[in-house]
This record gives sequence, C-alpha cells and structure tokens, in this order.
Amino acid sequence: MPWTGLHWCVCCRQGFNLLGRDHAEKEEEESFELRNKDEVKSNGRRPLEAILSQPTRSPNGSCRLSDVSDEMKSLIVKKARPVVEEDPEVLVKGWLYREMGTGWCRLKRFWFRLSQDSLDYSSGPQSQQTLSSLVLTSLCCVLWPDKHTYRKTGYWSLCVYGRKHCYRLFTQHFNEAVHWACAIQKVIDSKPPLETPTQTLIREIEENKFNPEVVEHMYQHNPILRYSQSPLYAPLLPLPYGSLEHMHVRGKGYRSVREEAVRLFSGLQQLESVAEPIPLIQGLLQTCLDLPALRDELYAQAIKQTTHAHANTPTHTHSHANALVRAGRQERTNGEPATLTLDNTHSLTHQQHPQTNGRAHTPAQAQTRAPAHAHLRYWQLLTCMSCTFLPSSSILKHLQFHLKRMQSESVDPEVESYGWFISEALGRTRGRDCVPSWGEIQQLMRRQELMCVVHYPGPAHCPLRISSHTTASQVVRRMRELLGLQDSLNTFALFEQTACWEKRAGSWEKLIGGSTIIADVLTKFENLSAKGSEGQRRLCFKLHCLMDTHNISAGSMEQLFLYEQCHEQVLRGQLPVCEADLVCLAALRLQAQLGDLSAAPPCPPPEQLFPQSLLLRPPSTTSSTPTGAPAAGAPSPDTTSLSRALLGSLWGRKRREQEEECTRNRLKEEAAAVMAAVAERWRGLAGLGRADCMTAYLSVMQQWAGFGSALYEVDLYVSSLGSFSGRLLLGVAASCVSLYQPGEAEPLDSFPIGQICSYGISDPHTLRISTGDRDLLLQTSQLTEIVHLMNAYLCATQRHLGKGDVTVTMETHPKLCNPLLQLPSHAV
Repeated sequence: MPWTGLHWCVCCRQGFNLLGRDHAEKEEEESFELRNKDEVKSNGRRPLEAILSQPTRSPNGSCRLSDVSDEMKSLIVKKARPVVEEDPEVLVKGWLYREMGTGWCRLKRFWFRLSQDSLDYSSGPQSQQTLSSLVLTSLCCVLWPDKHTYRKTGYWSLCVYGRKHCYRLFTQHFNEAVHWACAIQKVIDSKPPLETPTQTLIREIEENKFNPEVVEHMYQHNPILRYSQSPLYAPLLPLPYGSLEHMHVRGKGYRSVREEAVRLFSGLQQLESVAEPIPLIQGLLQTCLDLPALRDELYAQAIKQTTHAHANTPTHTHSHANALVRAGRQERTNGEPATLTLDNTHSLTHQQHPQTNGRAHTPAQAQTRAPAHAHLRYWQLLTCMSCTFLPSSSILKHLQFHLKRMQSESVDPEVESYGWFISEALGRTRGRDCVPSWGEIQQLMRRQELMCVVHYPGPAHCPLRISSHTTASQVVRRMRELLGLQDSLNTFALFEQTACWEKRAGSWEKLIGGSTIIADVLTKFENLSAKGSEGQRRLCFKLHCLMDTHNISAGSMEQLFLYEQCHEQVLRGQLPVCEADLVCLAALRLQAQLGDLSAAPPCPPPEQLFPQSLLLRPPSTTSSTPTGAPAAGAPSPDTTSLSRALLGSLWGRKRREQEEECTRNRLKEEAAAVMAAVAERWRGLAGLGRADCMTAYLSVMQQWAGFGSALYEVDLYVSSLGSFSGRLLLGVAASCVSLYQPGEAEPLDSFPIGQICSYGISDPHTLRISTGDRDLLLQTSQLTEIVHLMNAYLCATQRHLGKGDVTVTMETHPKLCNPLLQLPSHAV
C-alpha cells in the first residue's frame, strides 16, 4: 500500500508539472527577478549577477515579502543564497542543472561561475575545487532557450559550445536562462578573433607579395601551405564550435562545421582516385551552399592542394601530417595558444616535443606531389567553385595571388588555361541558387560554354551557347537580335514551360525573372527530370508586354508571335469567342498550317483547335429518377434491406455506364458535326497564304475590346460576404486593368493605368490594387506573373509618356521576399 501511494503522488506531480508548462509559464517566469544597474550598486552586487526572489502574493488576503518580519527575511535570504565571499572576477554565478551523459539521473545541480575567461562549475558556492571549466574564445557559441525543450522537459535550456566540451544547462526560469545566455554571449563577443596558422601565413603572404624570395621561402618551409596526401585533423581557417541542430539544414546529416571542414578535405583527396568525379564535386558544392561558413575553407583547401613549391629549391623536412596534427591539437583545455610560433624568417615552426628529442623527420616524410591527372582534378574543382560562389575578400586576394603565381611558374599549359578561366569567372560570378548540373560541370571541366535550347512560338527553336553567369535578360537580348526584333515596341521575356503544355491549361508556364541565371534553371530541369516529374521542361521566348498590336507588319516574326499566343489563349478558353467564330478560327488555323484542304494531310485532333471547356461540356440530365433507385422490373419494396442495397448498387453502376456511353456517343456526334463545319469553312479558304490566314485570324480576335490583355484567373474579395468568392478573369493591358466574367466580352469594371495609385502584396496569394476611392483584393496563384507584368507596363508607360510625376507606389508585405518584384527580363 505505501508503494501504491508513492506511485500515485509521483504521477500526480508529473501531471501537474505538464499542466504548468502549458498554462503557467508566465507565473514561473515572474518568479525570477533581474535587478537594474542602480539597484545593483545600492546593494553591493555586480551588474550581471542572477538574483532569485521568493514568489509574492497579491493584496487580496495574501502576503508579500515586505510584510514579513526582518528575522524571517534574513532567514529566507540565508536559505536561498548562502553568504560567500564576493569574487570581483566573477560576472554571474548561481545554481544550474547540467545534462550528464551517464547514470540514471541525467540532470545534476552545480554551482556555476562565469568569469571573463571561462565558465566553471563546482559542487557548491563554498567549494574551492573546480570540477570542470570551459574556456570561452571567439569561436564559442551559445544556443538560446527554446519553448520546445521546455514543453518536453519542463526546463529552459541553453547550450554553450567550446572546443572540447559542450555544456547543456537547464533552469526552471526563463529569465534566468536568458540572463545567462546574454552574459556568456557578451563575454564571447569581447574576445579577440582567433587566428589559425594558415590564416597567419596567408596574411604574411599578402604583406610580402611583392617580395618573391620571401614568399617562396614561406612556401618551402611551411608544408601546411602545400599539397599533401595526409589527412587533415583540423580546419585551415577559424570556424565556430557547435552543432548545426538549430539551423535550416537540420535533417540533412551534417555534423558540426569543424567536422564538416575535415570531411571536405577527405572528399578533396578522393578526387585523385575516383573514376567519375562529377557526383563528388556536386556533393562538395552542395555542402558549401548549405553551410556558407565552409566556402572560405573549401577555397583554402583547394588552393593548398593546387600549390607546390619551386622545383629547384629543397623541400622542408617537416611532414604536413605532423604539422596538421599539432595544429589541430594546439588549443589547450584552458584556451591558451599552442606552441606554434612564427620566427623571424617567416617560417612556421613547432617547438620540439619532449618525446621526439628534437629529431628531424626522415626524407621519406618530405613533400610529395600529386600525379598529373589528380592535380588537374583539383583545378577542375576550383573551376566549378569559382562559377558557383565567391570567397570572402581576404581569401579572394589570396586566390588571385595563387593563380598568378601558378601561371608564372607552372610548365603545364592545362594549369595555365585553368588559371585564366578561373580569373575571368571570379569577376562575373554571383550567388547561385543551385549546384551546377551534370552537363554544366562537364563543360566547366573542359573550360567550354554550355549549350542551351530556347523555343519560341511555333515548332522552331534556337540553340544558344551560354556560360555559368548568363542571365535571362542577356538571353532575351540575344534572341531579339537573332530574330530581328530589335526595333519592336513590344517587350519579350523567357518563360519556363512543360513539353505537354497542351494538356495543362492555365498552369503550364512560368515567367523567368531577368536577373535569374539560366544555368540554375537548367539545373532545376535536370533535377525534376531525375525525380520523374511529369512533362519535360523547356525554355520559351515569348511576347511579354503588348505595347503596340496594330502596327505589326504582315508575315513578320512579331506577327507570328502574336498569332501563336492568341491561339494559346483560345485553347485555354479565356477569350470570349462564340462557336461560329471558333469554327472560323479553326479553319484559318488549318489553312495556315496545312494549306488547302484537297492536298492536306489528316486533320489534327479537336483539342488542338478548340478549348477543352467546349469539348467537355457536361451532359444534360434526361431523367429525374435518382441514381440507384429501382425502375420498372426492379425488386419489390418488400424484399430485405440487403438485397435492396445490392440490387440498387448494381443498378446504379449499370446506369452510370449507360450514361457514360451516351455521353461519349454524343460527343463523337458533336465533334463530327463541328469538324464537318470546319472542313466546309476550310474548303472556302483555298488559295489563301499563311500570312493572310494569320492576319485574318488576328482580325477576328481584335473585335474583342480587351485584345492584347494577359488574362489571369482570380477570386474577388466581396466585403458583404467577408470572403473571397466569385471566379473572375483579371486582364492586364498597357492601358488599363480590367475584371471580366468568364465568357463575357464586356468587363465588369476597368481601371486605367493613370488612376492606379498603388498596388501591393498583402499575403503570398493576395493582390491589392488601390485606385484612390476603391481597393480591390484579388486572390490568385499567379501573383508573381501579375506583379511582373504590371511593373513592366507601368515602367513602359512612364517612359513612353515621359512623365516623371506619375507616382505609383509598390506596397509589399515585409515577410515576402523581393524577387517577387523583379523587373521583366527585358528593360522597357
């Protein structure tokens, strides 16, 4: 019985703790009090010292600490905070729980003291023996308390990462955890930045770059700067301690940044022996895209592996492996610098270890040089890196010096060619969003340009050679020159399409911003294809802003663009065209593509001539009998419920099959009748040329007052209903923005460009347009395309009219990113 009662108490206490975590956090946080600077000075305490106060009660029948007698106050203070001698070096001190990896009790309570140099803890405030110490340097980091850990454990936690130790500390008070985290972070920020031996040598090389003898002496006497076949035990550059659990890369299998730096060097060395280096290169680049802190490190490692000392000078006897082992272990537990020093000859030397007795290494441990093919693999990686991301300014200067040195001293023409290619790429590279594709890396390894195929309206396409830095605006400019569209008043842009676009009405294309790197788009196509995505992606060059639709010469390339894009709108069912006009347009389309009817090949399917909404109209209801209801000859109502349900199900299935068969037969009959009408109309167009057919086709389309508008499906917000309702079409043109009812030729409302005061994005799917006295809220999935097009039209209108006083402001939600508001790929 006693054990049952004890078990009941433990369970109840645990349940109340869980309830308190969710509903009583505020009261728990308020039980910890932080004193300001004036109060600290008045009572003699230091500014950063944590002070715990007893919980107070409100005046409604409860007591406060001020109402207690002086004797009781002193007793509470003695129990809560033992009297110890003040240590002027201690910034913060107090009780905290530390997570222990062993034993049944994972949390143990210790007395922690934060000084200007370290974070120490002991068994109690009166204990003079320090159980452990974590030295604080500029590379340490602190993870702040989060609510997820509190809800899980009932404690607020903070993690302090050092070189060898990680303190996971816990407290029941949120304010106390924040106070400790702020104090520790302040100490870390006050520390001077640490400098690794490699970083010191890079600075020395930069200072003596105009003295070749000194620089060559440094390369000869410091194996840490040269190619090595030995593993790396520590990063070449200073990297912060700590894990990556708090970053966006959680779940990708990354360890700490320093561990990933060592793994990067291991991946570099695998390039020498792997048969196919492209997957390994992509993995290295992806790691640096996910962890930007490793970009300088990878550059430093690649520079090291492509560096060799002058062939005519002897090599140093210290091996690179021993140098890096000592460099990796140079930091003591108390944070003192290792015995790594720089002498007056600018050489990196180590003090003699007592166990080696100052003996020199054997010649077998001297520097080795990479084989020819392996040496080029490192240059190929450096080439791919220079086209993907840039290093910091200090590493960039060191890289440029390294390239000039290797070009002047190397006898290999391949190395010289790679050096020139990398130097040129560094001046053009911007941040990439994706790792280069397989084909791009193959071309970069050969120092060649990438082939890109751009389609344009009709079955034609144009191959272009691009680099890893080519943007969409540059491709648009080249396409205008190749197709003779430089003098056009209309503007053009690149779109991302799927190859099966005929089957994807309304969602098969996407505008590509002018600053987008085309190589990133091709990489995305390759990734989607590898995942088995539906449809093959392609680039398409199309009209974007229709500023002039009437002065287009017949038979020109611009007329072909306008003709094809109008036909796309017809297939999507967005234009208000009656069935008689659809028959006329279909006949003109067949005459333009196939010629006269007498010598024409078989006709294309109807879905390439008519909108799907017309071909898939729902059948009319011919019977009022409910589905599944028994008709004549069905079982009588006095049968059992099971038999009635079974027979009703069978009868309903049979009836549905009959209705579907009737629908298919009706559609065949209607399609045959429509195609007969199209053929009759087609026969009357005999002898009409392609240019004349396109002109006639566009003349039928120009009968609509909104001709030239780009149409987007939107939902209009109705204030009386308080929700988005009513599917409409938003037409964006050069002169106005209009709202259309689907199938209607006249707009419901129209807003001239000059009357639009502002337009903006209230959330990722809602567009707001203000005209002074009215505000429109439109919800759409094509928000990016609408904003791009409105930007282009407004810029073109202001430029055409020459009005500098047209004030149309952009309003963007602060949580949305700026790429939504990029200008089109062609400057208007």
